Amino acid sequence: MPSLSEEKTFEAGAGEVSKAPSPYTIEHWEPEDETFWKTAGRKIAVRNLVFSIFAEFLAFSVWQVWSAVAAQLPNVGFAFTVNQLFWLAALPGLSGATLRIPYGLAVSKFGGRNWTLLSSALLLIPTTGLFLAVQNSSTTYGVFLLLSLAAGFGGGNFASSMANIQFFFPMKKKGLALGINAAGGNIGVSVVQFVVPLVIVGGFFGAWGGAAQTTQVNGVVKNLWLQNAAFIWIPLIVLSLFTTWFFMNNLKVARASFAAQLPILRNKHNLIMCWLYLGTFGSFIGYSAGFPLLIKSQFPNVNPLQYAFLGPLVGSLIRPVGGWLADKVGGAVLAFWNFWAMSAALSGVIYFVLHKTDPGAFGGFFGMFLILFFCSGIGNGATFRMIPVIFRTEKLRNLKGVREGSAVYGEAVKEANKESSTIIGFVSAIAAYGAFFIPKSYGTSINLTGTPLGALFLFLAFYATCVTITWWFYSRKGAETPC
Repeated sequence: MPSLSEEKTFEAGAGEVSKAPSPYTIEHWEPEDETFWKTAGRKIAVRNLVFSIFAEFLAFSVWQVWSAVAAQLPNVGFAFTVNQLFWLAALPGLSGATLRIPYGLAVSKFGGRNWTLLSSALLLIPTTGLFLAVQNSSTTYGVFLLLSLAAGFGGGNFASSMANIQFFFPMKKKGLALGINAAGGNIGVSVVQFVVPLVIVGGFFGAWGGAAQTTQVNGVVKNLWLQNAAFIWIPLIVLSLFTTWFFMNNLKVARASFAAQLPILRNKHNLIMCWLYLGTFGSFIGYSAGFPLLIKSQFPNVNPLQYAFLGPLVGSLIRPVGGWLADKVGGAVLAFWNFWAMSAALSGVIYFVLHKTDPGAFGGFFGMFLILFFCSGIGNGATFRMIPVIFRTEKLRNLKGVREGSAVYGEAVKEANKESSTIIGFVSAIAAYGAFFIPKSYGTSINLTGTPLGALFLFLAFYATCVTITWWFYSRKGAETPC
């Protein structure tokens, strides 16, 4: 439990500390004040960041568990078509993206700690459901569809986590802090694709884990415990509830009603950043969700789960570097060149799909995708750095003649932070639809034409729009809002 000394609030300029009425709610928060930040703020902010990452990591793991489970269902007797399996991999993206909209608004209504507790508890629904469903051979496809939709509870958490953490850090540290927070969650995608193939091959949880399912591989009967793909997360979710309860905080300065938050969603820059973040995070999460099945469909002799986890791992680990680079060179400049690099890598993917029967084609295909994941991570950090800069610039632009450090200036900065929190939640919600559209586009394209090329060319055209928009509004000389 946090000590009372940590939960005291610093009155800037007064040199005094006053206790908050609750050990978990901080009444006064001034991260832009250097004295406050060094004496009280930094320690509290880092602690909240650490346990936010843990909760978000588990949320991403639950959200993306179907990217690993869907490819295994035929092996344990569930005779679903390729298109049906792509639906199971895609639906968590649809529900998770939709939930991000209310989740992003919820932090300012209920408090970051309070909402993290509730949203983490909801993860027990899809994990327990999947644990039971795969052990019953009569489970229908409809039940699996409902469970894949329920996995979207994990997708919603990102919006609330990012909206919450951005309040804790000063402007000059937001890019790195948000990048680290996001990376900690994003890495759950890689971990779930790495861990699931390991845990389903043994009865590691004894009687608690249930009986094995049998499968045949090249005529050899083998046992699988597919329910372990869900069961492994349940005790960790319970642990997360304890760490959130004892070590996270609500910030009073982050509070705002739903009605107060909704008008900012009509801002032009909100819509623009939705489009750009769809190009970065939407690519990351969509490629992650569809990667195992895409490999399996194009290179049937390759075991996709031996390789698929590496893509999201690269994208996750590089994301803080994207935030750090954006702090140094500017988010818009970094995003502009990053979209060019993504276009080039995707062109490489298309080339190797067209020549997939050539020697070394899988190596080239996989290498191009690693570059795509790398660039998506860099772009994620860049675009999330852009949002608070854009809305702070917009707010301060209307304060001509107001002295920095004055009460009016300080209130404007606080309002900009609240607006940024709302926008971060909404933008992350729209981008998360990539987790649905990308794998579903693969499935539809393969179903109609026998190849994913139609989907890949569509993605390439989309990146061209991202390059143009970033240059026009934010990175060119004389841009409306340079950031």
